[in-house]
Amino acid sequence: MTIMIKVLIYMSYLFGTSEFILTIIKRSKQKSVKMKNDKGSLIILWVLIILGIVAGFNLADYRKWSSLNYIIYAVGILVYLVGLIIRWIAIFQLKKAFTVDVAISHEHELKTDGLYSIVRHPSYLGNILIVSGLSIGMNSMLSFLAVTIPVFLAISYRIYVEEAILMKEFGQKYEEYCRTTKRIIPLIY
Repeated sequence: MTIMIKVLIYMSYLFGTSEFILTIIKRSKQKSVKMKNDKGSLIILWVLIILGIVAGFNLADYRKWSSLNYIIYAVGILVYLVGLIIRWIAIFQLKKAFTVDVAISHEHELKTDGLYSIVRHPSYLGNILIVSGLSIGMNSMLSFLAVTIPVFLAISYRIYVEEAILMKEFGQKYEEYCRTTKRIIPLIY
């Protein structure tokens, strides 16, 4: 079982490292920015992800596991991997338009195809699945709640900030897109 926890720890390091690299290389460039207004959402998101994951590991179930616990763990790993794939596909589909800070560049076009035809914020869906997968793998309802609720609230705030700037930039076109596409959970939200 200790190997299982180590795998979760390494997976959280992989996620943190990839997000840190994104933070360094995918910041908006001052000369290409038309509009920028993050409202502290990136810092809030990072702090809540870190605190949530640390709390989750502290609340994790380290007892002797039954077959059910191993199945739950495997489901968590699968959810994590699906989230990672969705997040990176969404980033690659946005190409240069993807930035870690909320910004609109001069050449920015509204993306409505690919994953963006299913949900408006697939990279945030990926993030939610990643942290949910980690917390499911921890085999504790308290871990799941400690990780997913704060991260979901932080992502919801970030979406609010991002959608305000997208509405300001794209107006009616973005409004129509909002009417036909859910935020982060297909058919639900």
